[in-house]
Amino acid sequence: MRYFIRFSYIGTDFHGSQIQPNGITVQEVLQQAMTTLLRVPVELVFAGRTDAGVHATQMWAHWDGPTAERLAIRLNSLLPQSIAVQAIVPVKEDAHARFDAIGRTYEYHITMTKDPFQYGRAARVAAGLDFTAMNEAAQLLLGRHDFASFCKVHTDVKTTFCTVKQAQWTQQNESQAVFTIEADRFLRNMVRAVVGTLFDVGRGKMSASQFADVVAAHNRSAAGQSAPAEGLYLTRVTYPETIFLPA
Repeated sequence: MRYFIRFSYIGTDFHGSQIQPNGITVQEVLQQAMTTLLRVPVELVFAGRTDAGVHATQMWAHWDGPTAERLAIRLNSLLPQSIAVQAIVPVKEDAHARFDAIGRTYEYHITMTKDPFQYGRAARVAAGLDFTAMNEAAQLLLGRHDFASFCKVHTDVKTTFCTVKQAQWTQQNESQAVFTIEADRFLRNMVRAVVGTLFDVGRGKMSASQFADVVAAHNRSAAGQSAPAEGLYLTRVTYPETIFLPA
């Protein structure tokens, strides 16, 4: 039987979401907890990967095998405070947490003052960003484009085309703001590269027309530096309702 698990995590203490040899990851911790409770080896397939320090308010994964009564509750009692399970649901046998996703949403949080309560949860940037200019440039991301300018080089993706449905900065108060971007898919490091380049627009180093030139260049060296990891959150992964089975 195949199941989807929905969970969230603070990425500060992890070397990314997916297992790697050089540090503790979300996948490793979650798999170990599930293996302990189910008493069989569990191998999770994540909806995507997040880098070290990146957070997720909603991540999905699937596995094949047994489940157990009250498994989500039991997992939450075993997992560290930085990981929480919200739901475990049965799905069709061919459902895939990564390939069946039809949309993803990210948020990038910034703070313009030193705030210990935002430490590790938002990127600190200098005040004075022009959010009107940043939103004007962000609108140029909407639609289907080749986002090679915002993609980590030497990746094994078959295409660098993505369809962006939403891209907007929202000021929450005088010192905090959030960038929300929704697309059918994202390239590795894409959101952080987009945000870093929009920072250049907000600081007056780049105009909206120059930002359009960056998008059209299809060259990572044309874009700005990637924004820090700690401000980034995966907030939603969307699937067709048809892949879910009655609980």
